[in-house]
Amino acid sequence: MIYLSYDRKKYQEDMINNIKTFDNVVEIGCHIGTSTRIISRLNQDGTVYAFDNSPESLEAMQSLEIEYGNIEFIRADVRDEKVLGNLMKRCDDIDVLCIDLGGGYHPDTVFKVFFIWSSVLKPRVSLIRNRGLIDFINSTATSEGIHSREGFLESSADSILPKNLKELKMWSNNL
Repeated sequence: MIYLSYDRKKYQEDMINNIKTFDNVVEIGCHIGTSTRIISRLNQDGTVYAFDNSPESLEAMQSLEIEYGNIEFIRADVRDEKVLGNLMKRCDDIDVLCIDLGGGYHPDTVFKVFFIWSSVLKPRVSLIRNRGLIDFINSTATSEGIHSREGFLESSADSILPKNLKELKMWSNNL
């Protein structure tokens, strides 16, 4: 299932309701680790792969890695295809994908990151914090019955192959 929220408390409630003790969780946009702490306590026998590229995250997340034995912090730009590729080499079983990028704004980047990462990782649950996506969804209507029950878009996820992630190159000046 895919859960979408903007309010931090609702986002964290979604974590509490969906993350299990043995889950491996990818957290994209961990910043200084406020939500990472919650995730780490919920999945005590799993691993939190926490990603952020902001300078503020480095010291705080390094401290959390020491404090909690199940956090692996990766300072990286998640739009770089190599970042996803490296994660796939280390862990091929991700249960939950959490995304909180750009302070809950920028729906275009959030959706693209969600679509590519969830299509490749195929999590059981995805939790997304983004106001723009909520506004979009609540402002639309459709007569088509396309629906996903997993944490990724089942109707199109198989069209994303890890070796064909050239789409990500359009986002990063480093590629």
